[in-house]
Amino acid sequence: MNQQQLSGYVPTPPAARMENHGSAMVKIAMQSGQDVFARTGSMVAYEGFVQYEPNPPAVRQMASQWLTGEGAPLMKCSGDGLLYLADYGADVVCINLNGDSLSVNGTNLLAFDAHLQWGVQRVKGMAKFAGQGLFNVGISGTGWVALTSRGTPIVVDCGRGEDETYVDPDALVAWSTHLKMKGKRSFKASSMIGRGSGEAYQLGFSGQGFVVVQPSEDSTDRLRARG
Repeated sequence: MNQQQLSGYVPTPPAARMENHGSAMVKIAMQSGQDVFARTGSMVAYEGFVQYEPNPPAVRQMASQWLTGEGAPLMKCSGDGLLYLADYGADVVCINLNGDSLSVNGTNLLAFDAHLQWGVQRVKGMAKFAGQGLFNVGISGTGWVALTSRGTPIVVDCGRGEDETYVDPDALVAWSTHLKMKGKRSFKASSMIGRGSGEAYQLGFSGQGFVVVQPSEDSTDRLRARG
């Protein structure tokens, strides 16, 4: 075999705690005492010595708030080496929080530093528009977060102008939690040909921060609370 043909796929030396290897994989530089929470089953490879603990105590405390048949879908990863994670070929976005707060759709959460503060939270303001509340994972502190997107996402900087940014909730991946948010109901022309009641709901964002949007509007697996 001519190994030179494969040279373009060889991983490069780590340049950050979390970084992309291609568009659909995250590479994490693991060190003892710097654990990571990752989506269960997302490990595709690792180098060195890495251990996995499914449904650890810190996650079980949140389990009753997650709509999953088998508890919270997170595992704790610890050890020394390089850890590679992926989620069925979805695009991966790595974000370095610096004392920031992020609200993430639970199905788009791939991994995050275990020392970050996190919890399941209700997204306020949606119930009166969509008829039901929306639940996300709130993450804050200083550290790394890896998100997934169904296709190449767009990251909108909401602080560039005075205009509000409106997003379809079913395409929303994550946003800075200190952004101002409001709901909006409008007519959706595509519903004229059988795609619903004719009404659509958007979330409007304004202020200093960013919004991550994926090119997909499938809400069937969005994280919701039990009951």
